[in-house]
Amino acid sequence: MLSVVIPAKNEAAAIGQIVGRILSVLPDTQVVVVNDGSTDNTAEVARQSGATVINHPYSKGNGAAIKTGARAAAGEVIVCMDGDGQHAPEDIPRLLARLEQGYDMVVGARQKGSQASVGRGLANALYNKLASYMVEQRVEDLTSGFRAVRADKFREFLYMLPNGFSYPTTSTMAFFRVGYSVAYEPIDASKRIGKSHIRLLRDGTRFLLIIFKIGTLFSPLKLFAPVAGLMLLLATGWYGYTFSTAGRFTNMSALLYTGAVLIFLLGLISEQITALMYKDNGNDASKP
Repeated sequence: MLSVVIPAKNEAAAIGQIVGRILSVLPDTQVVVVNDGSTDNTAEVARQSGATVINHPYSKGNGAAIKTGARAAAGEVIVCMDGDGQHAPEDIPRLLARLEQGYDMVVGARQKGSQASVGRGLANALYNKLASYMVEQRVEDLTSGFRAVRADKFREFLYMLPNGFSYPTTSTMAFFRVGYSVAYEPIDASKRIGKSHIRLLRDGTRFLLIIFKIGTLFSPLKLFAPVAGLMLLLATGWYGYTFSTAGRFTNMSALLYTGAVLIFLLGLISEQITALMYKDNGNDASKP
């Protein structure tokens, strides 16, 4: 069975046609619309269109709505998509076809021209580069909210997902770092219906923090080692300068050398703690 989870906040203008198109393409699908504290008639429109509606008494955030929908989903596969008309239900079979090739998650990767603005496109390109470095895999679209995922594996990470708009970032990086298979399927995102709830500066900063948070959670040395290396270079450069000009080794050089060693050791210890934590929790990717 397939479940489609749609978080929706004040999406009455779009939600009805989205649910109708999903059921037209995949008639036996469970469509779960999580009404995230809407002040319009989103819930009523979704219910009349054939969706199962779960109401949040107040707005908890996009990620919180996804978590609510994932817990209520009865299907072995969950498709997450936006309720604003950007994602085409007709693309769902292509995501499912890729999933059947042995992947655990398939993300709809927005192609050029599908970004809402030039600024957001550049920001997403930066996020993709940083995430690729953190997980040592190519990340094509870190923030896409359109994805098909195996329900049991997705639920392993629900406790990690933020309540805001960063759930795609967290879930993608988490899947990569524990060794689950992730694929990307090209899609063309349409212009949303209605007003966007994302604020570029606020949510962009939050996305960056999430990337670093997940990086330290899964691969701390990816962050600690470059900082330690930079301090080592600064210490060596300062020592070379003071030795050539004053013929002595200064307290600043000693401080920088000591800081470099301590930061590297902290990253190394964090790496070992992370490995033990996931082994104890049963998330060791080497397990069959």
